[in-house]
Parts: sequence; C-alpha cells; structure tokens
Amino acid sequence: MRLYDTARRAVVDLEVDSTVSMYVCGITPYDATHLGHAATYVTYDVVRRRLADRGHEVRLVRNITDVDDDILRTAADRNVHYLDLAVAEIRRFHADMEALGVLKPWSEPRATSAIADIRGFIGSVIERGHAYVADDGVYFDSTSVDDFGALSHLDADAMGWLGPQRGEDIDSPAKRHPLDFVLWKRSAPGEPTWESIWGPGRPGWHVECSTLAMRELGPTIDLHGGGTDLIYPHHECERVQSIAASGEPFVRHWMHQAMVHFEGRKMSKSSGNLVFVADLLVEHEPMAIRLALLAHHYRRAWTWRPDVLDAAAARLNLWRGSPGAGESTEVLEAVRRRLDEDLDTPAALARIDTAAARGANVREAAGLLGVSLA
Repeated sequence: MRLYDTARRAVVDLEVDSTVSMYVCGITPYDATHLGHAATYVTYDVVRRRLADRGHEVRLVRNITDVDDDILRTAADRNVHYLDLAVAEIRRFHADMEALGVLKPWSEPRATSAIADIRGFIGSVIERGHAYVADDGVYFDSTSVDDFGALSHLDADAMGWLGPQRGEDIDSPAKRHPLDFVLWKRSAPGEPTWESIWGPGRPGWHVECSTLAMRELGPTIDLHGGGTDLIYPHHECERVQSIAASGEPFVRHWMHQAMVHFEGRKMSKSSGNLVFVADLLVEHEPMAIRLALLAHHYRRAWTWRPDVLDAAAARLNLWRGSPGAGESTEVLEAVRRRLDEDLDTPAALARIDTAAARGANVREAAGLLGVSLA
C-alpha cells in the first residue's frame, strides 16, 4: 500500500508490521460535526478498512480535546460547564460518525483523562533540556532542535506568519523565541485548573495529543493523520516535543486530508461557513453523503455544492440496482488496487460504476469503501 507522506513529500510504501498503530486527531467538542470533519474521518476509515482487508490488526486512536481555548470560550458564552458542553457534542459526533459508517476507534481518550500523564510528559521534556519554565507557564524551546519545520517545510518567517492565524501567540513576552510554544499555561479566572510543580494551570493544545498518542500506542506510531490545517502548528509542534520527550522517532508516516471549501473559503468553525452532517442527514441518505465525500481524492481540496449529493444519490442507486450477477472478485481486486495507489477513491468508485452498469456483484467492493448497499 502506497500513501503520500507529508514529511517526505512523496508517495511511498507504507511499511508496517502485522499490527498497525494509527493516530487521528479528533474533535474539540464545542460544535456539531461539519463536512470538513466528515471528509477527514471517512478518509482514515477507508485506510483502516483496507489495512484490515490486507490482514493487519489496526489500532486506531482518535482523541477528544475536551479542554482548550475554543471549548472553554464557547462554554463561557453559553453559560454551561465545559464538560457538559463536551458530553453533548461528543454524543452528536458519535451519532454522525455511526450514520456515515465510520468504524469506532480502538481507543478514544479524552485530554482531561491524561492530566497526570501530561505533567509527566512535560517533566521529561524539561529534563532533556527542551523546555523552560516562564512566569505564565512552561514553553518548548524551539531553538533546542535543529529540524523544527521539517514536517511542514516552512521556514521561521512562514511559521511566524501562519502561527497567529492558527492559535499561536508569537508576541508573548514570556517566550524566549517567538516560535516557542506552550506546554503548560496559567488558567484564566473561571477556567479549569490543575496543580503542577510549575504552578496551577492547564495543558497547552499540542501536548495533549503527544501525551495521548504515546500513552495509547507507544513512543513511535506507524501512521498519524489529520487535516492539512493541522500540519503547522499542531503536528509540527507535536512531532518535535514527542521526540524530545522520548528520544525515539515519533511517526513513521504522516498523512493529511485536504480541506473542503464552501462559499469561497475553507469550511471551518472560525469562518462560520459550515455544512453540518446532522442537517444533511435529515434529507439525504447517509451512504450518499459518504459517497459524495469519497468522490474527491483526499489530497485535493474541493468545494462543496449541494448538487454533489444528487450525483452521489444516483451512484448509490446504480450500485443498489445491480442484480448481483457475475463474479465480484474482479471489481473487488480493481478497488483494492486503486486504494493501494495513494487511496485513489475516485478511481475506485469509477471501477464499481462500470461493474454495476454491466450487472456485476459490487456489494463486497462497496463494503470495502464502507458503503452499505442494504
């Protein structure tokens, strides 16, 4: 199986053993699931299904970031406890994923379950000389490593420009360098607070994923995924701090899902241009929504339009209308080949279209894509 590796900037062989460890960045549960989320989790679901089809045991961890700036801000605006907000949104997210046929993760840890582990992780990074204690918390020293930017392929100027757009405070006077990032921060009034030897506070965003990934899967992960908007700062920071904490390689293969656009911008909560999965499910079949997402290659950004669901519904009807005569092996093998070439789901769908049009049995091939024809 060959997949594009973000760090190496090439389609390469996915070299894994019989058990494959996967970590996919999960939701921050402060709003409903939108199509950008759905595209990401459907993509990694297909990767997981194909790996299992090849005979691997797949241990997929998908975290829940239930304490960070966004959820705390939203909870305060709505005058609810942040964990009550999280529970409600996690429930909605699970319902959406189940409807779309996304398999349950092997583990789904929450950041608040790992505070002790996070404190231990930060302590290791400090002991190894890669972090320092400041007046308002603990920061990773970005100058302590010589390959900061190796994943994102961004230089310091580019990171300094992009970071503030994605939650980084490069102007904090407590930092030694603008690109240093927070591991432990002093909580604002009314925010949750945990005790630590560096003072009361809460974890930074990046350290939560490193800690959960390493706690659940060990120091080195086979495949790490998420949206392209996470490459920097989140995954770049996650990478260097994890290596700093363990002294081991962190990720063997980095894979990223391109953005879904709507109304001229990438679909995001900050932009407010969202199409929610739950809203679509009111009028459209879940498998049609899944097919609409799979019709686009995971590495190519695309623009959502309502008419893509019409095409997806027509495709679903074509597949369901196949009388099921003939051998299914040929189409199944064709789909396998397309998935093994950088997860080419559009080509895989086209192979099934052709087979269904001639009356072949396509149920097994559709099932490999997670599409139920029942």
